[in-house]
Amino acid sequence: MRLAAIVACLVLGVGLLGGAAAGALLAEDSAAGGQRTVSSFAAARGLWHSVPVDTLFPPVVKGGGAGPGGADRRWTRVAVAPASACDDAFDPLLRKALQPVGCVRVLRASYVDETRSSVTTVGMLFTETDARGMRALRTRFESEGLGLRPDLMPRTYAAEGTPAENFGDDQRASWTVSVLTDTPAVVFAVSGFADGRKTEAPEPAEEARQQGATSAPAQAGLGHEAKGLADRIERGLRRVATGAAAGAVPTDAPTDGPAGAPTEEAPPESP
Repeated sequence: MRLAAIVACLVLGVGLLGGAAAGALLAEDSAAGGQRTVSSFAAARGLWHSVPVDTLFPPVVKGGGAGPGGADRRWTRVAVAPASACDDAFDPLLRKALQPVGCVRVLRASYVDETRSSVTTVGMLFTETDARGMRALRTRFESEGLGLRPDLMPRTYAAEGTPAENFGDDQRASWTVSVLTDTPAVVFAVSGFADGRKTEAPEPAEEARQQGATSAPAQAGLGHEAKGLADRIERGLRRVATGAAAGAVPTDAPTDGPAGAPTEEAPPESP
């Protein structure tokens, strides 16, 4: 009986030691993961002036399956706006909704689709807040449906001499706003017709992309244009942020100055 008791104590002791070691390793991994997340978050804040414009806003963006019915899409950049404050990119109500996270800089670019029948302005707001602040803003957008309100649409970037020059406030047809929580940024996009026609009833991309939607933006696929382009720009931003946290310098595009450098590009030739 004494021998059995001794063996039981040894087994229990080894188990406790093993459990403690495993717990320490898990805690260490968790702490390392948290540190990497914080590092990535902090590194992303300065991307607006340290990453080439062609990396954040590629000259051509391919959207496999991004169109209605899973059709492929391809967008060509026609203009890049100078880095700006929030006043230039957002109407007063949207600016007020975004105010809690602060505004470091806003970057925007305008794209046309292959048929040059639609134009989309896509952008990213780099914020001043931390991850907790971004989570709070995302929760508010989701719980209050702020991303679905027409009075909270982003503004367009209408550059002269490009297919986007007639893309003003009245031409906004569909939009999306995505509040990130792993990066201090808000990615947004707004789309419309390239011929400058006025849109009487803009519709959020979330609704315009629904099967059976019959609104003008839905029938023209403008919800897919806004959401599809925004998603791909967002993925690129996350990829760059992860690389920046690891000390990697983007090399997938030529360095032509900071992302906020103003450019106006000639309209692409017809396919």
